[in-house]
Amino acid sequence: MSEHQITLPLSDGVIESLRAGDYAFLTGPVLTARDAAHKRMVETLAKGDSLPIEIRGEVIYYVGPTPPKPGQIVGSAGPTTAARMDPFTVPLLKAGLKGAIGKGGRGPEVARALHEHRAVYFLAVGGAGALLSRHIKAVEVVAYEDLGTEAMRRMQLDGFPVVVSNDVHGGDALSLGKAQWRRPG
Repeated sequence: MSEHQITLPLSDGVIESLRAGDYAFLTGPVLTARDAAHKRMVETLAKGDSLPIEIRGEVIYYVGPTPPKPGQIVGSAGPTTAARMDPFTVPLLKAGLKGAIGKGGRGPEVARALHEHRAVYFLAVGGAGALLSRHIKAVEVVAYEDLGTEAMRRMQLDGFPVVVSNDVHGGDALSLGKAQWRRPG
């Protein structure tokens, strides 16, 4: 396992260098979206229309941050369960998405699509939203404002800690971990 300091957006070279289980610290812009925004994006693409924000080359963080308290940039910003986005992920990868951040594993179809479309899935620590928000330096709503906390945002990350879960080489850190700790018999 290696440790990577990554400046976003992701380059193909960086994506190729990542291996399942590697630690990474992300700095730069990411988009945010959860279920409702994903559904709208996929419906828009299915109609042949353009998305309200370009996703080609971007990373989407599955998060619906809480409202900030006075003096804060953002409230708690912990990851959403990624499997909830699985039904929408493949069309977004086809549209050029290069990465996602969430919690929990991905289904086999998404894992194959990540490999096929040369994209990566990162794990963020669930239950640590208040700590993760310290690595977010700016936030602005960029699409679907009517969705409230589920509106799409652009966040500026600074040293945001993640683990590479699914890499472009077919590696899956969660599956490897389960196999390593599985008891015989």
